[in-house]
Amino acid sequence: MYALNKSTRKLLSVLVFAFTFNAIALHWSSTFVGSLPWIILALGLSLFYLPLALVSRWGMPTYPLIFFLMEEIRNYFPFGGFGWLRLAYSQPDAIYSQIAAVGGSAALSALVLLISLFLFFIIQRNMSYIPLIPLLFLFVPVQLQVIGTSSVLMIQGNVPEYGLDFNSRAKAVFYNHLDLTQRELKKDNKVDFILWPENSVDVDPFTNNDVSKGLNGIEKPLIIGAVLGKGEKLLNTSILWDENKPQVYIKQHLTPFGEYVPLRSLARVVSPLVDRVKDFEPGDGSNSTFTINNAVIAPVICFELIDDGILHNAAKQSNLLAVQTNSATFGMSAESAQQLSITRVRAIEHGRNIVSVSTTGYSAVIDHKGKVLQKTSMGTAESIRTDVELMEGKTPRDKFGTWALVGTFFVLFLTSRRAYR
Repeated sequence: MYALNKSTRKLLSVLVFAFTFNAIALHWSSTFVGSLPWIILALGLSLFYLPLALVSRWGMPTYPLIFFLMEEIRNYFPFGGFGWLRLAYSQPDAIYSQIAAVGGSAALSALVLLISLFLFFIIQRNMSYIPLIPLLFLFVPVQLQVIGTSSVLMIQGNVPEYGLDFNSRAKAVFYNHLDLTQRELKKDNKVDFILWPENSVDVDPFTNNDVSKGLNGIEKPLIIGAVLGKGEKLLNTSILWDENKPQVYIKQHLTPFGEYVPLRSLARVVSPLVDRVKDFEPGDGSNSTFTINNAVIAPVICFELIDDGILHNAAKQSNLLAVQTNSATFGMSAESAQQLSITRVRAIEHGRNIVSVSTTGYSAVIDHKGKVLQKTSMGTAESIRTDVELMEGKTPRDKFGTWALVGTFFVLFLTSRRAYR
């Protein structure tokens, strides 16, 4: 904000800032597909920052409002949005992070912007405290109750190798998770359920006898991440396995260019690797919870973490969130750490404890305040045992739903306008 105020070429300054920010933060996207898709992604996202140059006409106090609006647009457009770099997701350790429970991730982003405006005013020797007024929302009560606990065994089985072909030996990935599960149950089988990550079963368990036999041998409730075939398309699923009556949740928000390819003919010009992507089919949100004893578990599969609507519905219907993800396609990059940060903010926002499990790490147990209680390392085969609390009640953000976003925008608008005066 300070640099933009000093710049005489605001449009160029915004573009340089935006491209540098996106390129550094999203460098993990180039891990196995090369630099060109990464640069195109960073450059495309940078275009959403260009309206910040309008501060030259409308005044610096409008900076938070413009930034906020463009961030929200990125959450939905294009191709369903890519809100990975929302400001809120960098703030799980901030002393004001609990405002996410009141107004959602959007409110946390807005507060970061207003604090930035306050600091800008200080540099300009303007002691206006108006931008800090929304901090009062931190005192809004959040009423949640613990209604019990569930004993969970989380399995991070690791993969034979990283990369786009991480599942070329899909059975090896499956047996990594099966063997570690069996070893852990021999040590102590007192668990309510076992959680495996996304892509831990990339051989259709309904058609492969070896895989289904291995799953049937686990005599505890087991939630797996599996890829199923459906004609010419695939389904990315979370399954509460039962040899007689399994329950299946199908991922709703698919990853563009990862699980389906928009504009395939054009994308092929950028990277021939698109032809290796077989399109998945999204789910409709049915069968969105699994009930095991007193735990009502809502599975959230990887990219769905950045979908506000999916997380809102998952929290409303459950008392525990289970995030299943796979980081093998990004190696030892920063992607997994960034996803963990997003998960922590989501835990605060929706007032739910989260068990998050990955094929390769980081896997973690996160409480409803966003604190990491247990965490694995990356690139290792590990397990986590935890007695996780089951939460009842809704955060103000979930009580008001979309109105929380509307309210955040209204407060930000009034605060920016008042600061302008």
